[in-house]
Amino acid sequence: MGYIKEKFKVKADELNIEVKDLVKNHGTKKIEDVTLAQVYQGMRGITGLVTETSLLDANEGIRFRGYSIPELRDHLPKAPGGAEPLPEGLFYLMLIGELPTEADVQYLSSMWGRRSHVPNHVFDAIEALPITAHPMTMFNVGIMALQTESSFAHAYAEGMNKKDYWSYTYEDTMNLIARLPRIAAYVYRRKYKGGQHIQPNGMLDWAGNFAHMLGYSDEGFKELMRLYMVIHADHEGGNVSAHTTHLVGSALSDAYLSFAAGMNGLAGPLHGLANQEVIKWILQMREELGGGVPTKEQIEAYVRKTLSEGKVVPGYGHAVLRKTDPRFTAQMEFAKKHLPNDELVKIVWMVYEAVPPILQDLGKVKNPWPNVDAHSGALLVHYGLVEYEFYTVLFGVSRALGVLASLCWDRALGLSLERPKSVTTEWMKQFVEGKVDAIAE
Repeated sequence: MGYIKEKFKVKADELNIEVKDLVKNHGTKKIEDVTLAQVYQGMRGITGLVTETSLLDANEGIRFRGYSIPELRDHLPKAPGGAEPLPEGLFYLMLIGELPTEADVQYLSSMWGRRSHVPNHVFDAIEALPITAHPMTMFNVGIMALQTESSFAHAYAEGMNKKDYWSYTYEDTMNLIARLPRIAAYVYRRKYKGGQHIQPNGMLDWAGNFAHMLGYSDEGFKELMRLYMVIHADHEGGNVSAHTTHLVGSALSDAYLSFAAGMNGLAGPLHGLANQEVIKWILQMREELGGGVPTKEQIEAYVRKTLSEGKVVPGYGHAVLRKTDPRFTAQMEFAKKHLPNDELVKIVWMVYEAVPPILQDLGKVKNPWPNVDAHSGALLVHYGLVEYEFYTVLFGVSRALGVLASLCWDRALGLSLERPKSVTTEWMKQFVEGKVDAIAE
Protein backbone atom coordinates (compact mmCIF):
# COMPACT_ATOMS: atom_id res chain seq x y z
CA MET A 1 0.00 0.00 0.00
CA GLY A 2 1.46 3.38 -1.03
CA TYR A 3 1.93 6.05 1.61
CA ILE A 4 -0.80 8.33 0.21
CA LYS A 5 -3.26 5.45 0.34
CA GLU A 6 -2.21 4.73 3.93
CA LYS A 7 -2.61 8.39 4.85
CA PHE A 8 -6.08 8.47 3.29
CA LYS A 9 -7.09 5.41 5.35
CA VAL A 10 -5.99 7.14 8.57
CA LYS A 11 -7.94 10.30 7.67
CA ALA A 12 -11.00 8.24 6.69
CA ASP A 13 -10.99 6.30 9.96
CA GLU A 14 -10.81 9.56 11.93
CA LEU A 15 -13.67 11.18 10.00
CA ASN A 16 -15.79 8.04 10.21
CA ILE A 17 -15.74 8.36 13.99
CA GLU A 18 -16.75 12.02 13.77
CA VAL A 19 -19.58 11.31 11.32
CA LYS A 20 -20.98 8.47 13.41
CA ASP A 21 -20.93 10.73 16.45
CA LEU A 22 -22.73 13.51 14.54
CA VAL A 23 -25.45 11.17 13.31
CA LYS A 24 -25.87 9.49 16.70
CA ASN A 25 -26.11 12.70 18.72
CA HIS A 26 -27.60 15.14 16.22
CA GLY A 27 -29.26 12.99 13.56
CA THR A 28 -32.72 14.42 14.20
CA LYS A 29 -31.61 18.06 13.97
CA LYS A 30 -33.34 19.85 11.07
CA ILE A 31 -30.97 21.64 8.67
CA GLU A 32 -33.58 23.61 6.71
CA ASP A 33 -37.11 23.69 5.33
CA VAL A 34 -37.85 22.94 1.69
CA THR A 35 -40.29 24.98 -0.37
CA LEU A 36 -42.59 23.77 -3.10
CA ALA A 37 -40.76 26.02 -5.59
CA GLN A 38 -37.42 24.39 -4.74
CA VAL A 39 -38.87 20.96 -5.46
CA TYR A 40 -40.06 22.07 -8.90
CA GLN A 41 -37.07 24.26 -9.75
CA GLY A 42 -34.16 21.87 -9.71
CA MET A 43 -33.85 21.48 -5.91
CA ARG A 44 -31.89 24.75 -5.87
CA GLY A 45 -30.40 25.52 -2.48
CA ILE A 46 -31.60 22.34 -0.78
CA THR A 47 -28.84 20.98 1.45
CA GLY A 48 -28.92 17.26 0.77
CA LEU A 49 -25.33 16.14 0.14
CA VAL A 50 -22.04 15.90 1.96
CA THR A 51 -18.95 16.55 -0.19
CA GLU A 52 -15.65 16.80 1.65
CA THR A 53 -13.47 18.09 -1.18
CA SER A 54 -14.77 21.62 -1.72
CA LEU A 55 -17.41 24.13 -0.63
CA LEU A 56 -18.97 26.87 -2.73
CA ASP A 57 -19.83 30.17 -1.07
CA ALA A 58 -22.15 32.51 -2.98
CA ASN A 59 -19.98 35.54 -2.20
CA GLU A 60 -16.48 34.10 -1.82
CA GLY A 61 -16.55 31.48 -4.55
CA ILE A 62 -15.08 27.99 -4.42
CA ARG A 63 -12.80 26.84 -1.62
CA PHE A 64 -10.94 23.56 -1.81
CA ARG A 65 -10.57 22.20 1.72
CA GLY A 66 -10.79 25.80 2.91
CA TYR A 67 -8.32 27.25 0.39
CA SER A 68 -9.36 29.81 -2.22
CA ILE A 69 -8.06 29.73 -5.77
CA PRO A 70 -5.59 32.59 -5.15
CA GLU A 71 -4.30 30.69 -2.13
CA LEU A 72 -3.92 27.52 -4.17
CA ARG A 73 -1.90 29.41 -6.77
CA ASP A 74 0.39 30.59 -3.97
CA HIS A 75 0.71 27.44 -1.88
CA LEU A 76 0.52 24.40 -4.17
CA PRO A 77 3.78 23.03 -5.65
CA LYS A 78 4.63 24.05 -9.20
CA ALA A 79 6.50 22.52 -12.11
CA PRO A 80 10.20 23.45 -12.41
CA GLY A 81 10.30 26.98 -13.78
CA GLY A 82 6.50 27.22 -13.72
CA ALA A 83 4.20 29.61 -11.87
CA GLU A 84 0.89 27.74 -11.91
CA PRO A 85 -0.12 25.06 -9.38
CA LEU A 86 0.18 21.41 -10.33
CA PRO A 87 -3.14 19.51 -10.43
CA GLU A 88 -1.49 16.62 -8.58
CA GLY A 89 -1.19 18.93 -5.59
CA LEU A 90 -4.86 19.87 -5.67
CA PHE A 91 -5.88 16.22 -5.90
CA TYR A 92 -3.74 15.45 -2.85
CA LEU A 93 -5.34 18.35 -0.97
CA MET A 94 -8.88 17.21 -1.84
CA LEU A 95 -8.14 13.59 -0.95
CA ILE A 96 -6.09 14.04 2.22
CA GLY A 97 -7.23 17.46 3.44
CA GLU A 98 -3.69 18.84 3.81
CA LEU A 99 -1.42 20.86 1.57
CA PRO A 100 1.04 18.55 -0.19
CA THR A 101 4.81 18.73 -0.17
CA GLU A 102 6.92 18.72 -3.32
CA ALA A 103 7.60 15.03 -2.63
CA ASP A 104 3.87 14.26 -2.43
CA VAL A 105 3.29 15.83 -5.82
CA GLN A 106 6.26 14.09 -7.39
CA TYR A 107 4.96 10.78 -5.99
CA LEU A 108 1.56 11.30 -7.62
CA SER A 109 3.08 12.37 -10.95
CA SER A 110 5.27 9.29 -10.97
CA MET A 111 2.47 6.94 -9.89
CA TRP A 112 0.05 8.27 -12.50
CA GLY A 113 2.76 7.93 -15.12
CA ARG A 114 3.26 4.25 -14.21
CA ARG A 115 -0.49 3.59 -14.31
CA SER A 116 -1.20 5.43 -17.57
CA HIS A 117 -1.15 2.50 -20.01
CA VAL A 118 -4.45 2.24 -21.92
CA PRO A 119 -5.39 -1.18 -23.38
CA ASN A 120 -5.78 -1.35 -27.16
CA HIS A 121 -9.44 -2.35 -26.98
CA VAL A 122 -10.23 1.14 -25.60
CA PHE A 123 -8.79 2.75 -28.72
CA ASP A 124 -10.60 0.17 -30.85
CA ALA A 125 -13.91 1.17 -29.24
CA ILE A 126 -13.24 4.83 -30.03
CA GLU A 127 -12.25 3.97 -33.59
CA ALA A 128 -15.57 2.18 -34.07
CA LEU A 129 -17.36 5.54 -33.83
CA PRO A 130 -17.80 7.76 -36.89
CA ILE A 131 -15.34 10.63 -37.07
CA THR A 132 -18.35 12.96 -36.94
CA ALA A 133 -19.20 11.89 -33.38
CA HIS A 134 -18.89 14.62 -30.75
CA PRO A 135 -15.60 14.48 -28.79
CA MET A 136 -17.51 13.94 -25.54
CA THR A 137 -19.19 10.88 -27.06
CA MET A 138 -15.80 9.46 -28.03
CA PHE A 139 -14.36 10.34 -24.62
CA ASN A 140 -17.19 8.62 -22.76
CA VAL A 141 -17.03 5.53 -24.95
CA GLY A 142 -13.34 5.32 -24.08
CA ILE A 143 -14.12 5.54 -20.36
CA MET A 144 -16.78 2.83 -20.63
CA ALA A 145 -14.44 0.59 -22.61
CA LEU A 146 -11.81 1.05 -19.90
CA GLN A 147 -14.28 -0.23 -17.29
CA THR A 148 -13.07 -3.75 -18.08
CA GLU A 149 -10.03 -2.84 -15.96
CA SER A 150 -12.02 -2.01 -12.82
CA SER A 151 -10.42 -3.45 -9.69
CA PHE A 152 -13.61 -2.78 -7.72
CA ALA A 153 -15.85 -4.61 -10.21
CA HIS A 154 -13.57 -7.64 -10.29
CA ALA A 155 -13.22 -7.80 -6.51
CA TYR A 156 -16.96 -7.32 -5.95
CA ALA A 157 -17.75 -10.15 -8.36
CA GLU A 158 -15.47 -12.44 -6.40
CA GLY A 159 -16.91 -11.30 -3.08
CA MET A 160 -15.27 -8.72 -0.83
CA ASN A 161 -15.82 -7.25 2.60
CA LYS A 162 -17.55 -3.87 2.82
CA LYS A 163 -14.59 -2.50 4.72
CA ASP A 164 -12.49 -2.95 1.58
CA TYR A 165 -14.78 -0.98 -0.77
CA TRP A 166 -12.71 2.18 -0.30
CA SER A 167 -9.44 0.43 -1.15
CA TYR A 168 -10.54 -0.85 -4.55
CA THR A 169 -12.25 2.46 -5.31
CA TYR A 170 -8.95 4.20 -4.54
CA GLU A 171 -7.13 1.92 -7.00
CA ASP A 172 -9.74 2.54 -9.70
CA THR A 173 -9.52 6.28 -9.07
CA MET A 174 -5.75 6.37 -9.44
CA ASN A 175 -5.82 4.25 -12.59
CA LEU A 176 -8.63 6.23 -14.20
CA ILE A 177 -7.10 9.64 -13.51
CA ALA A 178 -3.77 8.37 -14.86
CA ARG A 179 -5.35 7.20 -18.12
CA LEU A 180 -7.85 9.96 -18.88
CA PRO A 181 -5.33 12.34 -20.52
CA ARG A 182 -4.25 9.56 -22.87
CA ILE A 183 -7.85 8.83 -23.89
CA ALA A 184 -8.71 12.52 -24.28
CA ALA A 185 -5.60 13.21 -26.35
CA TYR A 186 -6.38 10.19 -28.53
CA VAL A 187 -9.85 11.60 -29.21
CA TYR A 188 -8.38 14.99 -30.11
CA ARG A 189 -5.70 13.64 -32.44
CA ARG A 190 -8.13 11.23 -34.08
CA LYS A 191 -10.83 13.81 -34.76
CA TYR A 192 -8.76 16.87 -35.61
CA LYS A 193 -5.22 15.77 -36.50
CA GLY A 194 -5.75 12.93 -38.94
CA GLY A 195 -5.15 10.21 -36.39
CA GLN A 196 -1.47 11.16 -35.92
CA HIS A 197 -1.10 10.24 -32.26
CA ILE A 198 1.65 11.29 -29.86
CA GLN A 199 3.08 8.93 -27.27
CA PRO A 200 3.25 10.03 -23.62
CA ASN A 201 6.38 11.63 -22.16
CA GLY A 202 7.01 10.07 -18.78
CA MET A 203 9.31 12.91 -17.74
CA LEU A 204 6.47 15.43 -17.67
CA ASP A 205 3.88 16.14 -14.99
CA TRP A 206 0.26 15.03 -15.49
CA ALA A 207 -1.04 18.21 -17.14
CA GLY A 208 2.21 18.92 -18.97
CA ASN A 209 2.12 15.43 -20.46
CA PHE A 210 -1.51 15.96 -21.48
CA ALA A 211 -0.50 19.12 -23.34
CA HIS A 212 2.33 17.18 -24.99
CA MET A 213 0.01 14.37 -26.15
CA LEU A 214 -2.44 16.92 -27.54
CA GLY A 215 0.46 18.20 -29.66
CA TYR A 216 1.37 21.45 -27.91
CA SER A 217 4.98 22.00 -26.87
CA ASP A 218 4.63 25.68 -25.89
CA GLU A 219 5.49 26.13 -22.21
CA GLY A 220 2.73 28.73 -21.95
CA PHE A 221 0.15 26.16 -23.02
CA LYS A 222 1.49 23.66 -20.49
CA GLU A 223 1.09 26.31 -17.80
CA LEU A 224 -2.44 26.99 -19.02
CA MET A 225 -3.28 23.29 -18.80
CA ARG A 226 -2.00 23.17 -15.22
CA LEU A 227 -4.16 26.15 -14.26
CA TYR A 228 -7.15 24.87 -16.27
CA MET A 229 -7.01 21.44 -14.61
CA VAL A 230 -6.90 23.05 -11.16
CA ILE A 231 -9.73 25.56 -11.50
CA HIS A 232 -12.15 23.12 -13.20
CA ALA A 233 -11.47 20.22 -10.83
CA ASP A 234 -14.38 20.59 -8.41
CA HIS A 235 -17.29 22.86 -7.50
CA GLU A 236 -18.78 21.15 -4.44
CA GLY A 237 -21.20 18.26 -4.85
CA GLY A 238 -24.47 19.61 -6.20
CA ASN A 239 -23.47 20.39 -9.80
CA VAL A 240 -24.63 17.86 -12.38
CA SER A 241 -21.34 16.05 -13.04
CA ALA A 242 -20.39 15.78 -9.36
CA HIS A 243 -23.88 14.84 -8.19
CA THR A 244 -24.32 12.26 -10.95
CA THR A 245 -20.98 10.63 -10.18
CA HIS A 246 -21.96 10.47 -6.51
CA LEU A 247 -25.50 9.23 -7.24
CA VAL A 248 -24.40 6.41 -9.53
CA GLY A 249 -21.55 5.57 -7.17
CA SER A 250 -24.05 5.25 -4.31
CA ALA A 251 -25.39 2.16 -6.09
CA LEU A 252 -21.86 0.68 -5.72
CA SER A 253 -21.18 1.20 -9.41
CA ASP A 254 -17.41 1.32 -9.87
CA ALA A 255 -15.43 4.48 -10.55
CA TYR A 256 -15.54 4.01 -14.34
CA LEU A 257 -19.32 3.63 -14.51
CA SER A 258 -19.86 6.46 -12.04
CA PHE A 259 -17.50 8.87 -13.76
CA ALA A 260 -18.90 8.04 -17.21
CA ALA A 261 -22.36 8.92 -15.90
CA GLY A 262 -21.04 12.21 -14.60
CA MET A 263 -19.46 12.95 -17.98
CA ASN A 264 -22.80 12.43 -19.72
CA GLY A 265 -24.11 15.19 -17.46
CA LEU A 266 -21.11 17.41 -18.15
CA ALA A 267 -21.84 17.12 -21.87
CA GLY A 268 -25.12 19.02 -21.43
CA PRO A 269 -25.46 22.61 -22.71
CA LEU A 270 -26.38 23.85 -19.23
CA HIS A 271 -23.23 22.40 -17.69
CA GLY A 272 -19.84 21.67 -19.28
CA LEU A 273 -20.89 22.31 -22.85
CA ALA A 274 -21.34 25.96 -21.92
CA ASN A 275 -17.65 26.73 -22.50
CA GLN A 276 -18.16 25.68 -26.11
CA GLU A 277 -21.17 27.98 -26.40
CA VAL A 278 -19.24 31.01 -25.09
CA ILE A 279 -16.54 30.97 -27.74
CA LYS A 280 -19.12 30.32 -30.47
CA TRP A 281 -21.05 33.40 -29.33
CA ILE A 282 -17.95 35.62 -29.22
CA LEU A 283 -16.71 34.50 -32.64
CA GLN A 284 -20.16 35.01 -34.14
CA MET A 285 -20.38 38.48 -32.60
CA ARG A 286 -16.97 39.46 -33.96
CA GLU A 287 -17.91 38.21 -37.42
CA GLU A 288 -21.25 40.05 -37.46
CA LEU A 289 -19.53 43.24 -36.31
CA GLY A 290 -16.96 43.10 -39.09
CA GLY A 291 -13.98 41.47 -37.41
CA GLY A 292 -11.24 42.91 -35.24
CA VAL A 293 -11.93 44.35 -31.81
CA PRO A 294 -15.40 45.95 -31.65
CA THR A 295 -16.16 49.08 -29.65
CA LYS A 296 -17.79 48.97 -26.24
CA GLU A 297 -20.95 50.44 -27.78
CA GLN A 298 -21.05 47.73 -30.45
CA ILE A 299 -20.70 45.02 -27.83
CA GLU A 300 -23.43 46.53 -25.68
CA ALA A 301 -25.76 46.68 -28.68
CA TYR A 302 -25.00 43.05 -29.58
CA VAL A 303 -25.63 41.92 -26.01
CA ARG A 304 -29.01 43.68 -25.99
CA LYS A 305 -29.81 42.10 -29.35
CA THR A 306 -28.98 38.65 -27.98
CA LEU A 307 -31.25 39.20 -24.98
CA SER A 308 -34.08 40.65 -27.10
CA GLU A 309 -34.08 37.45 -29.16
CA GLY A 310 -34.85 35.46 -26.01
CA LYS A 311 -31.33 34.06 -25.73
CA VAL A 312 -28.85 34.15 -22.88
CA VAL A 313 -25.35 35.58 -22.96
CA PRO A 314 -23.30 32.40 -22.49
CA GLY A 315 -20.76 32.44 -19.69
CA TYR A 316 -22.75 34.81 -17.48
CA GLY A 317 -24.75 33.80 -14.43
CA HIS A 318 -24.37 30.92 -12.00
CA ALA A 319 -26.80 28.90 -9.92
CA VAL A 320 -24.98 29.73 -6.68
CA LEU A 321 -22.35 32.45 -7.18
CA ARG A 322 -23.31 36.07 -6.60
CA LYS A 323 -20.00 37.64 -7.64
CA THR A 324 -17.42 37.31 -10.41
CA ASP A 325 -16.27 33.69 -10.46
CA PRO A 326 -12.75 33.48 -8.95
CA ARG A 327 -11.99 30.96 -11.69
CA PHE A 328 -12.70 33.68 -14.26
CA THR A 329 -10.42 36.05 -12.37
CA ALA A 330 -7.60 33.49 -12.29
CA GLN A 331 -7.80 33.11 -16.06
CA MET A 332 -7.89 36.86 -16.54
CA GLU A 333 -4.70 37.20 -14.46
CA PHE A 334 -3.08 34.47 -16.54
CA ALA A 335 -4.02 36.33 -19.73
CA LYS A 336 -2.68 39.64 -18.45
CA LYS A 337 0.64 37.94 -17.79
CA HIS A 338 0.97 35.76 -20.88
CA LEU A 339 -1.16 37.27 -23.66
CA PRO A 340 -2.31 40.81 -22.81
CA ASN A 341 -2.50 41.92 -26.45
CA ASP A 342 -4.58 39.03 -27.80
CA GLU A 343 -7.63 40.38 -29.65
CA LEU A 344 -10.02 37.67 -28.49
CA VAL A 345 -8.92 38.14 -24.89
CA LYS A 346 -9.50 41.88 -25.18
CA ILE A 347 -13.04 41.17 -26.41
CA VAL A 348 -13.64 38.89 -23.41
CA TRP A 349 -12.59 41.71 -21.10
CA MET A 350 -14.80 44.21 -22.92
CA VAL A 351 -17.77 41.85 -22.67
CA TYR A 352 -16.99 41.61 -18.95
CA GLU A 353 -17.36 45.39 -18.71
CA ALA A 354 -20.55 45.49 -20.80
CA VAL A 355 -22.70 42.54 -19.71
CA PRO A 356 -23.15 42.88 -15.91
CA PRO A 357 -24.64 46.41 -16.00
CA ILE A 358 -27.07 45.38 -18.75
CA LEU A 359 -28.18 42.27 -16.86
CA GLN A 360 -28.49 44.28 -13.64
CA ASP A 361 -30.78 46.76 -15.40
CA LEU A 362 -33.13 43.90 -16.27
CA GLY A 363 -33.80 43.45 -12.56
CA LYS A 364 -34.39 39.71 -12.93
CA VAL A 365 -30.85 38.32 -12.83
CA LYS A 366 -29.48 37.44 -9.39
CA ASN A 367 -25.96 36.93 -10.71
CA PRO A 368 -24.94 39.07 -13.70
CA TRP A 369 -21.26 38.17 -13.32
CA PRO A 370 -19.09 35.90 -15.50
CA ASN A 371 -18.45 32.27 -14.60
CA VAL A 372 -15.47 30.08 -15.45
CA ASP A 373 -16.67 29.45 -19.02
CA ALA A 374 -16.60 33.13 -19.99
CA HIS A 375 -12.81 33.21 -20.36
CA SER A 376 -11.38 29.74 -20.98
CA GLY A 377 -12.10 29.51 -24.72
CA ALA A 378 -10.19 32.69 -25.58
CA LEU A 379 -7.07 31.35 -23.84
CA LEU A 380 -7.25 28.04 -25.68
CA VAL A 381 -7.75 29.73 -29.05
CA HIS A 382 -4.67 31.88 -28.45
CA TYR A 383 -2.48 28.78 -28.21
CA GLY A 384 -4.06 27.19 -31.28
CA LEU A 385 -6.61 24.85 -29.73
CA VAL A 386 -9.45 26.24 -31.82
CA GLU A 387 -11.61 23.12 -31.93
CA TYR A 388 -14.15 24.36 -29.39
CA GLU A 389 -16.19 21.14 -29.42
CA PHE A 390 -13.25 19.59 -27.58
CA TYR A 391 -13.29 22.07 -24.70
CA THR A 392 -15.75 20.04 -22.64
CA VAL A 393 -13.39 17.06 -22.81
CA LEU A 394 -10.69 19.22 -21.21
CA PHE A 395 -13.25 20.12 -18.53
CA GLY A 396 -14.01 16.41 -18.04
CA VAL A 397 -10.37 15.41 -17.54
CA SER A 398 -10.06 18.10 -14.89
CA ARG A 399 -13.38 17.33 -13.16
CA ALA A 400 -12.18 13.74 -12.60
CA LEU A 401 -9.85 15.03 -9.87
CA GLY A 402 -12.67 16.29 -7.67
CA VAL A 403 -15.45 13.82 -8.29
CA LEU A 404 -13.20 10.76 -7.97
CA ALA A 405 -11.56 12.06 -4.80
CA SER A 406 -15.13 12.49 -3.53
CA LEU A 407 -16.03 8.96 -4.59
CA CYS A 408 -13.15 7.64 -2.49
CA TRP A 409 -14.61 9.50 0.48
CA ASP A 410 -18.11 8.18 -0.29
CA ARG A 411 -16.76 4.64 -0.05
CA ALA A 412 -14.56 5.32 2.98
CA LEU A 413 -17.48 6.83 4.91
CA GLY A 414 -19.89 4.14 3.76
CA LEU A 415 -22.42 6.67 2.48
CA SER A 416 -25.82 5.20 1.73
CA LEU A 417 -27.62 4.53 -1.52
CA GLU A 418 -29.14 7.86 -2.55
CA ARG A 419 -32.90 7.63 -2.82
CA PRO A 420 -34.87 10.86 -2.21
CA LYS A 421 -38.65 10.80 -1.98
CA SER A 422 -40.71 12.07 -4.92
CA VAL A 423 -44.37 13.07 -5.16
CA THR A 424 -46.80 13.89 -7.96
CA THR A 425 -48.22 17.28 -8.90
CA GLU A 426 -51.64 15.97 -7.85
CA TRP A 427 -50.20 15.27 -4.38
CA MET A 428 -48.73 18.80 -4.33
CA LYS A 429 -52.12 20.30 -5.18
CA GLN A 430 -53.82 18.36 -2.41
CA PHE A 431 -51.06 19.33 0.04
CA VAL A 432 -51.47 23.03 -0.77
CA GLU A 433 -55.24 22.66 -0.28
CA GLY A 434 -54.67 20.98 3.07
CA LYS A 435 -56.16 17.66 1.96
CA VAL A 436 -53.01 15.66 2.73
CA ASP A 437 -50.41 16.03 5.43
CA ALA A 438 -46.69 16.56 4.95
CA ILE A 439 -44.82 13.36 4.26
CA ALA A 440 -43.86 11.59 7.44
CA GLU A 441 -40.17 11.40 8.25
